[in-house]
Amino acid sequence: MAVAKKIDRALVADAALRLLNEVGLEGLTLRAIAKELDVKAPALYWHFKDKQALLDEMATEMLRRMNADLGELPARWQDAVTTAMRGLRAHLLRYRDGAKVYSGTHFTDTSYADPMERYLRVLTAEGFTPARAARAWFTATSYTIGYVIEEQAMGPDPARGEEGYDLAARAERLAAYPLAVAAGEAMFRDHDRGFEEGLAAIIAGIDVTLRGS
Repeated sequence: MAVAKKIDRALVADAALRLLNEVGLEGLTLRAIAKELDVKAPALYWHFKDKQALLDEMATEMLRRMNADLGELPARWQDAVTTAMRGLRAHLLRYRDGAKVYSGTHFTDTSYADPMERYLRVLTAEGFTPARAARAWFTATSYTIGYVIEEQAMGPDPARGEEGYDLAARAERLAAYPLAVAAGEAMFRDHDRGFEEGLAAIIAGIDVTLRGS
């Protein structure tokens, strides 16, 4: 008599994150994950009632892995937030559609609490009220997740053999709009530079509007 394979939430989430890089978010199904784990699909429903519950666990596992890389925080709030957002982006880019998975999910444990507390302490120590520190943190995080969603949507995507947004075709469509054509290079190329420039603008804006005013 065959012995049923034992699985748990951590095993399923790990398999789902591996499979995500192969099939993307649209192709990620409980049936596909069950096949990856060599179990029957109903076995997964003992742990996750639906795909959203699985995505919540996947996002939480992504956060746990981020936390494992968390070191000493810089003393200056600008440096702390910049370092955190660079780290968040780097981790989201490790997974195909990683930012979409991470966005809008509900963490399944309190893994987020300790790093959040540490970053908020840096902000409040430098003149932010707790409410404004929270707003600053949320604003920078929202920018980063949104940026990576667009970055991953535009490509390039080696998993699918895509080179990224076709700027030449875009320029042809927008021939009557030269400024819009020129904007394509800044918007759809050199994502690293684009992220850094946008993050610097966010940090500067936070300094003006939320810190100590």
